Amino acid sequence: MPQTVNAVVVKEKDGPAVLEQIIVPDPIAGEVVVDVLTCGVCQTDQHYQQGEVGDNFPYLLGHEATGRVSEIGEGVTNVKVGDTVILNWRAVCGECRACRKGEPKYCFDTHNAQQQMTLTDGTPLEAALGIGAFAEKTLVAAGQCTLIEDVPAESNAAVGLLGCGIMAGIGAAINTGEVKRGESVAVIGAGGVGTAAVLGAKLAGATTIIAVDLDERKLTKASELGATHTINSKESDAVESIRELTGGFGADLVIDAVGRPETYKQAFYARDLAGRVVLVGVPDPSHTLELPLADVFGRGGSLKSSWYGDCLPSRDFPMLVSHYRNGNLDLDAFVTERVSLDQVQEAFDTMNRGEVLRSVVELQSSTQN
Repeated sequence: MPQTVNAVVVKEKDGPAVLEQIIVPDPIAGEVVVDVLTCGVCQTDQHYQQGEVGDNFPYLLGHEATGRVSEIGEGVTNVKVGDTVILNWRAVCGECRACRKGEPKYCFDTHNAQQQMTLTDGTPLEAALGIGAFAEKTLVAAGQCTLIEDVPAESNAAVGLLGCGIMAGIGAAINTGEVKRGESVAVIGAGGVGTAAVLGAKLAGATTIIAVDLDERKLTKASELGATHTINSKESDAVESIRELTGGFGADLVIDAVGRPETYKQAFYARDLAGRVVLVGVPDPSHTLELPLADVFGRGGSLKSSWYGDCLPSRDFPMLVSHYRNGNLDLDAFVTERVSLDQVQEAFDTMNRGEVLRSVVELQSSTQN
């Protein structure tokens, strides 16, 4: 029987994120209903609110989530009722041209639930990144669920962040940037994604890890989580400072976790000859980039963008959870505050003031049937 639950919805561009009741349908073949346990407050959700992702309002927000499987549709075999899962927005199809080429991390036809959740008046909801987890329950494709085991309940808020931003940052370093032991890495932007990239560089064995930001609070946190050097770009020229810290040459890999033309140019010129640049910060669609083509040619190396950290959730989430359990990956440090479902709008404001790495919504099993 379809269920009525509380959820956070934005009904129009720049409208408030408000608590509404929504209808979650019974799962059909290949779908799963999940009781949401935790959900991180990510800037992507605010991009939906501001109309920067599309105009398919109303949106059901939330996507960095853990949950417990409560119902499964026909043919679902990867999870069972009662399993604890991390939700992801890359349920690969296995059939598109990227998957057929053995590059499922670039899957062009990722799966979401076929049915839509709705408002109580029947209005269809567009779920953020195909998840919509600022809700007591949500409906997703089975492939969007990655089983997690041997993690205590109090750690769900931390491991759930692997569902988006933390995976994006770690993957930008390890998967896209292919950090090698002993290399130098600079990360421009020390927010949640950038600090996760610092962690990824540390995990991969980089020995010089430079964090760049305008905010000393963020630089301090980056140092605590693995940065060997920090640069406040309000006080020092970022490119020259990175070169000074890398023997005058520039870093082997520079990750732009901001996504602005200014920061991308810093990343481009702060790398060594034949070095790599990875863009993981999501750019404003209106921004353009201008670089001398002779410099692009003459400096060599590679310029890459990183989609979701070029991850495969079924491979990367369990690996990173193992690192967390073994004490090699401090995901708890990213959980700055825990809030309730009706505090999402306030959490957006806190995020915009730069006061948190992540606010995490924690939900109870108070769903009304």
